[in-house]
Amino acid sequence: MSNGIYNIPTPTNEPGNTYAPGTKERETLKAELERQAGLEVEIPVIINGEEIKTDTVKQVVMPHDHKHVLATYSQAGEKELRDAVEAAMAAKESWSNMPWQHRASIFLKAADLISGPYRDVINAATMLGQSKTAYQTEIDAAQELADFLRFGVDYANQIYQMQPDSMKNIWNRLEYRALDGFVLAISPFNFTAIGGNLPSAPAIMGNVVVWKPATTAILSNYYFMRILEEAGLPKGVINFVPSRGSQVSEVVLTDPRMSGFHFTGSTSVFQTIWKTVGENITNYKSYPRLVGETGGKDFVFAHETAQADKVVAALVRGAFEYQGQKCSAASRAYIPASMWEEVKNGVVEETAKLKVGDVRDFRNFMGAVIDKPAFDSITSYIDYAADSEEAEIIAGGTYDDSVGYFIQPTVIVTTNPNFKSMTEEIFGPVLTIYVYENDQLEETLTSVDTASMYALTGAIFAQDREAIMHLERRLSGAAGNFYINDKPTGAVINQQPFGGSRGSGTNDKAGSIFNMIRWTSPRIIKENFAPTTDITYPFMDEE
Repeated sequence: MSNGIYNIPTPTNEPGNTYAPGTKERETLKAELERQAGLEVEIPVIINGEEIKTDTVKQVVMPHDHKHVLATYSQAGEKELRDAVEAAMAAKESWSNMPWQHRASIFLKAADLISGPYRDVINAATMLGQSKTAYQTEIDAAQELADFLRFGVDYANQIYQMQPDSMKNIWNRLEYRALDGFVLAISPFNFTAIGGNLPSAPAIMGNVVVWKPATTAILSNYYFMRILEEAGLPKGVINFVPSRGSQVSEVVLTDPRMSGFHFTGSTSVFQTIWKTVGENITNYKSYPRLVGETGGKDFVFAHETAQADKVVAALVRGAFEYQGQKCSAASRAYIPASMWEEVKNGVVEETAKLKVGDVRDFRNFMGAVIDKPAFDSITSYIDYAADSEEAEIIAGGTYDDSVGYFIQPTVIVTTNPNFKSMTEEIFGPVLTIYVYENDQLEETLTSVDTASMYALTGAIFAQDREAIMHLERRLSGAAGNFYINDKPTGAVINQQPFGGSRGSGTNDKAGSIFNMIRWTSPRIIKENFAPTTDITYPFMDEE
């Protein structure tokens, strides 16, 4: 037994590489891309640290070259899912009782492995498997994932230090326990960092986890699982089970021992899960903690005092980086008539410069959308706009899936603030703009606030401080992450905690102390050093 109150390493945001021509990191990443492109990895189910191969085997392909197979993976069935739950519960007691400094050390080591020897590995897997450019991958799979782990440990340490007051003869202590059962984590395709954080955040707080990764991000997620194992994660703490979502809902979500659910994905799926939990609420041994970040219909609103060139840059970057497949991507914009021509010319000119193609060609700004269902869904909105009398496509509008799932960055202008592509989440490289008359400011702000069910991110542009104050106040409920004179994407851990409300989720702010505290069940301990022997109270004495 070692006694001590330890100071953990003070976290700082992981610095990023530029991958500019002539840099060493560009050279080594390109070599790793070539190496991984020549492999066909076999990805097993991992339960209790054991590799399991099943009869159902699926392929992992490059979205930008969908005939190129990167890996095959075993899909977990009902038996494997039940085994994963049992493995997690078997590991629970020893993991939750492990001294905090040893739990912390595992995730700090994993962060150093990600930012060090495995940086190229997890970056290349993300680029090839999820069609991200080198820059977008670096800020995701290397920087943000390492930040999630390091700051997660730091936030846990802060929580453990939150203690109540005591008084004479009384010592009050808060003990932060793991939740009573296991946590189910279901992660998305678009961020390797989110894939890593959803199971890791509960585990840092002493919980055991069943993790269903998105199969369209399974290669990078598999490498992260291996990194955790190399960092010393005990068997059974996190169980890696690629599987069908419907079967996970049937088998794992309804298990009476499920005590937490950590999710990033679509609003409709999260609502279905919430409904399922409600229907089974009498079966659970505890009330499950439901933490979810879901959809968005993120806006950019320009005031008449905004600088047009700044608005143009925010629109193009905010809408088209990573093919618009970010929960925070700019998807709708409101531009005053007085600056529309300047903004229009700038957006059309800059969008035309964007190159779309294989992410291994570093000259490309965009890769492919993630898969065929996404391609079909996104292009249906483009076709709808092309056929509508209320809309005009001023940039892009073309697509081709013969080699990869490529969609040109598309800009739609509509005369209807409630047009389909202004109100529904598209999750692709499609930006819709509504031009408002300068004297219709208040009506347009109402439309921004009410046109969609979401409230994730939003940005305003203005130079006048009174205008900024007014827009900030009027749109106070429209976005959980609100940006002034900046694009609505690019939240950084420990700087802009990420999450929204309304139809966008529970707003528990991933990568923050608010999220981490959801994964603990505090117990207050009151110790009396001088117990009383009195039975009666002074007020009972006769006068």
